[in-house]
Amino acid sequence: MLSLRLKTVAALVPFGARVCDIGTDHARLPIYLIQSGIAKSVIAADLREKPLEKARENIRLAGVLGIDTRLCNGFDGIGAEEFDAAVIAGIGGEVISGIIDRADILKNADKLLILQPTTSPEILRRFLCENGFMAEKEIPVFENGKLYSVMAVRFSGKTKECGEAYYYIGSISSDTPAGVMYIKKQYNRITKCAKALEDIPEKVREYEYYNNLSEELGRILNGV
Repeated sequence: MLSLRLKTVAALVPFGARVCDIGTDHARLPIYLIQSGIAKSVIAADLREKPLEKARENIRLAGVLGIDTRLCNGFDGIGAEEFDAAVIAGIGGEVISGIIDRADILKNADKLLILQPTTSPEILRRFLCENGFMAEKEIPVFENGKLYSVMAVRFSGKTKECGEAYYYIGSISSDTPAGVMYIKKQYNRITKCAKALEDIPEKVREYEYYNNLSEELGRILNGV
């Protein structure tokens, strides 16, 4: 069974795409993409041999063809001609940023990136904006008491300052229950930071930053 988080990732994969799944772990997503007929082929890549061995076993048990397992660090050893869409899911935003930063083959508008950071999504969004990547779509997911964001991203070559509120909530809106929960979570987090700094004179700049950001997120949350 595929989790809601990974089903959301899978739903962003274009039909008939050749997919590269970075950090595939047990290859659940590649197996699903082939079994459902979404992907033409999948490279299931991982940095560690042990999970890759488990991935190979799962692929064998599923009886699917079209999945190539590969031991590599990020996109090292993966050619640009081998994939149309790349998935990097279930990894921290800072780590995802580093993987993308080291992969020049992703600086191509024809390559779709589907990203799902488990932590520090604000670091990832800032990196994308500052390095010429644009999020075409962002979907909030609530599963097992946790909130996630799934992003469909392409290289545009245009760097820009997207604004602090964007870095924390991206293009997620408050028109769905999961969207409200996601924005509220970030609002509560930032508000807590502001309150913790409020009475510390030497932290006045940090307080003002978090307080202003809290107010902006509050307005977004309330649809103002």
